[in-house]
Amino acid sequence: MRTTTRVLSGVLLAGAALFQAAAPVLADSTPSPGTSEDGEEQAAPTEAGTAFRTAVRIRQDQPATAEASTGDYLYWVFDADAGRTATVRATVRLPEAAARHGAATWRVDVYDGLRRRQACVHGGQAKAAPAGAASVTVSCTLRTVRAWAEPWADDPLPGSYYVRLTVADLPQEDLGLPVRAEVLATARDAGGARAVDGTLAVPLVPGASDARVAEAADEAFSSGWWSSRWIWTVGGGVLGAAAAIAGYTVTRGAGRPARVPAGA
Repeated sequence: MRTTTRVLSGVLLAGAALFQAAAPVLADSTPSPGTSEDGEEQAAPTEAGTAFRTAVRIRQDQPATAEASTGDYLYWVFDADAGRTATVRATVRLPEAAARHGAATWRVDVYDGLRRRQACVHGGQAKAAPAGAASVTVSCTLRTVRAWAEPWADDPLPGSYYVRLTVADLPQEDLGLPVRAEVLATARDAGGARAVDGTLAVPLVPGASDARVAEAADEAFSSGWWSSRWIWTVGGGVLGAAAAIAGYTVTRGAGRPARVPAGA
């Protein structure tokens, strides 16, 4: 009985250690905002591209700004890994009300590495700013990035995501007026419930067909096989083993016949 108790205690301690070890593993998988892989601080971008090919790369949780003219197409690009739910939020500081001739509708769209427009499940993707408004904010929350999907599906996959911000409707006289845009990309962990089996061979990153670019991309996206689902799976196995040992101990003790004194 004493041996069984020691085994049971060891199993429970192993399970506790597993859950305690999970926190640093998950925390270390995401670099600090505004910090490069080698720990150097990176300045926030102060410009935007005008097409997919010239999109300015931004980092998650690091605001980027750009001065532009009303009617310009502004492009940024950021990376999102599997198991993350990304949100893009853009704020446009509008020209003075006296210089404008009416309301203007601004819109943000997000495209994956294959330039497929991704659906926004939350947020005001397009919003009209009244003639007297000083600013307007639009946002788009994507579906959770999957580690793998069928070729015919348009599910978001690990890789680069392009952000396009532009005015969708306004008086013709207001084209060319100066504006200031600020964009912020964030991502939260969706948890093991959204994890799927399988991994993408190469993240959807522009130029990933080149061997050197593909190798660098694979290093940047490391959560394809790992998710908190592994913690719960292994933890459940440990607790199941503990319950089996406890049950066996109880039933063996209950079923053992009482000793009969010698000579009775």
